[in-house]
Amino acid sequence: MEKTLTYKPQNAWETYADAPQRKSMEALAVRYIDFLTRCKTERETVDYVRERLIQAGYGEDFAGERVLRPLRGKALFAARRGSRPLEEGLTLIAAHADTPRLDFKQRPLIEQPGVAQAKTHYYGGIRKYQWLARPLALHGVVIRENGESLTVNIGEKPDEPVFCIADLLPHLAQKQSGQTISEAFEAEKLNIILSHSPKQGKGGKKDKDAPKEPIKEQLLDILHKKYGISEEDLITAELQAVPAGPARFVGFDKALVGGYGQDDRICVFTALEALLTAEAGQGNMAVIFWDKEEIGSDGATGAASRFFQYCVEDLARSWAPGVPASHVLLHSRALSADVQAALDPDFQEVHEKQNAAQLGCGPCFSKFTGSRGKYGASEADAEFFGQLRGLYNAKGIPWQTAELGKVDLGGGGTVALFLAAYGMRVIDLGPAVLSMHSPFELASVADLHATLEAYKAFLEA
Repeated sequence: MEKTLTYKPQNAWETYADAPQRKSMEALAVRYIDFLTRCKTERETVDYVRERLIQAGYGEDFAGERVLRPLRGKALFAARRGSRPLEEGLTLIAAHADTPRLDFKQRPLIEQPGVAQAKTHYYGGIRKYQWLARPLALHGVVIRENGESLTVNIGEKPDEPVFCIADLLPHLAQKQSGQTISEAFEAEKLNIILSHSPKQGKGGKKDKDAPKEPIKEQLLDILHKKYGISEEDLITAELQAVPAGPARFVGFDKALVGGYGQDDRICVFTALEALLTAEAGQGNMAVIFWDKEEIGSDGATGAASRFFQYCVEDLARSWAPGVPASHVLLHSRALSADVQAALDPDFQEVHEKQNAAQLGCGPCFSKFTGSRGKYGASEADAEFFGQLRGLYNAKGIPWQTAELGKVDLGGGGTVALFLAAYGMRVIDLGPAVLSMHSPFELASVADLHATLEAYKAFLEA
């Protein structure tokens, strides 16, 4: 068949049209929904990944053929040895396990008329109004004074209470309706309702010794009786408010997955599946899942840290003594596995349609990131991009390419520039997501499958 001279992204639903493929896609989506439902924080995500890797024979001894190393429960590196020498580099997929949310402040508890609340500090890029008047769950850890750790997960089971932030009724919101979004929704008013009933004094209502903040004190009594924690324990806690409830199929055809945290856990899930199912080959495969990408990748567990470098140094000492880690890094190839903004059907004007990602057209290459005039960008070289294009075309894997919105309106960053700093070849590749950074993001079942196929083919190439 003669190759057409024009280009149009291939629809992944047409690529995977036969019954066995559709059955495989649905089974993958069911597992993915379970993963999204279970893993709503970076700690939960890394625990899940670590458990799956250990079941597959990965261990923390870098002398082994399959190795893993977690860092403080929030980041994880894993590698699988191939037959070719390590000095030829790693074939690496990098994603991030964190997602926008509401963090409890260090001293969160306050009492206001009728309720006890927790003050929060939002994490990452959110639209604040989306977090009001919706059920929230509490996830995280509380570290007691003696160093004991208490895992918190409240609000996910049917018999457990949920929490919420109250919204202003429309009858009293005339002034708010005329304000900008940033003026109308203040971060300091993202206070989560935790309880309502007051603590009574020993002598009843009129007791002179009745607590000054009876609802807050009643809440503290509940926390102490149920969990053995005091208000001071909350200072050394990491508590996150996340949307309560499971991920779900969306639409009559169940062709979309809806759920919290798909940026970037859809890439974590598919990269892990690719590593676990890829056929043993010549190349040395690796994945790394970082924290803190949503706030710039800083910190010990973010991509700006030296965690990845230290892992490669230890890997080189074990697998290729005498080979400098810098040589391994320089000759590595990487996919920065991160999602792209899907063309929004109701807000098409913020996209430049020809260079916008579409749901159902496979994973999306972003040759460069950054904003405006490509500031803060990592831009892949054309040779590397061309190699991947050839690989996916040869294997019949649908793919597309896009930028994040119009030049003067959009932009964003990924972990690609931190990998590029080592001199390795790297490009962003991930599925398109609708309603990105909202409490309920949407992704295509076909794109989920195509992304797994793309990551697997890259590791095996």
